[in-house]
Amino acid sequence: MSENVSPIKYFLSGGFGGVCLVIAGHPLDTIKVRLQTMPKPLPNALPLYSGMWDCTKKTIAKEGFRGLYKGMGAPLTGVAPIFAISFLGFGVGKKIQQKNPDEKLTLPQLFYAGAFSGVCTTCIMAPGERIKCLLQIQHADALPKYNGPVDCIKQLYREGGVRSIFKGTYATLLRDVPASGVYFMMYELLQRWLTPDGGKLGVVSTIFAGGMAGIANWIVAIPPDVLKSRLQTAPEGTYKNGIRSVFTQLMKEEGPRALYKGCAPVMLRAFPANAACFAGFEVAMNFLNLAAPNL
Repeated sequence: MSENVSPIKYFLSGGFGGVCLVIAGHPLDTIKVRLQTMPKPLPNALPLYSGMWDCTKKTIAKEGFRGLYKGMGAPLTGVAPIFAISFLGFGVGKKIQQKNPDEKLTLPQLFYAGAFSGVCTTCIMAPGERIKCLLQIQHADALPKYNGPVDCIKQLYREGGVRSIFKGTYATLLRDVPASGVYFMMYELLQRWLTPDGGKLGVVSTIFAGGMAGIANWIVAIPPDVLKSRLQTAPEGTYKNGIRSVFTQLMKEEGPRALYKGCAPVMLRAFPANAACFAGFEVAMNFLNLAAPNL
């Protein structure tokens, strides 16, 4: 990504990249959420899912392939503004730290710019994640509580007002601020390594850099994401102290390994989904540079 690109182009290109990410990665995201939120098995009973492949097979067997796309409406609707704001926040975060438009930022500065983008997206990301997770954990063998994103929003509002819709906001911040910092920093670092002469990334290089940025992002994000998913899908009043109560109960009952539940589908999803995101971003950016060079 060029250091002197206008924030508007970051906004528009980021939105298109986000749509590419959701389409490519949602099935594995559904598996991740179901593994993270499945109930603790009773004594001498088998867990609901023995792992990623078991969850995938059972989901497809009971719900068809459409079951893997449950809850996609919420992120697909919100992803364009979320990623638009994310990339815009990154662009603004870079410009705030630059003394001139062509100044090359250090890695810590790139991390701070990425972390700033994570703060910017939380107001949209938190309710979107709440709705998505609640829809994803609805299984075919149970009567669904929600008929879709709009119905989910209405019911949450009736049950607890706006506060219920935004449940898990602090947990989302805890996940997205450091993870976004690492995400953008890794992409820029790999871009510099792959193009030492300052040229543009090719298609293969963009896919590689974007995929690796996604993996780096989720290495940081998985533990707080587990806590966030459990908090956002729990019945009202389950965790009185929010994410602290989730963490305390998880450590007491399941131990530190539970913080990495859903790790396999996350990592399998991270590379192709984020490769698609940055490929979409670069395609949109190149188009805008040609169509509106002065934007």
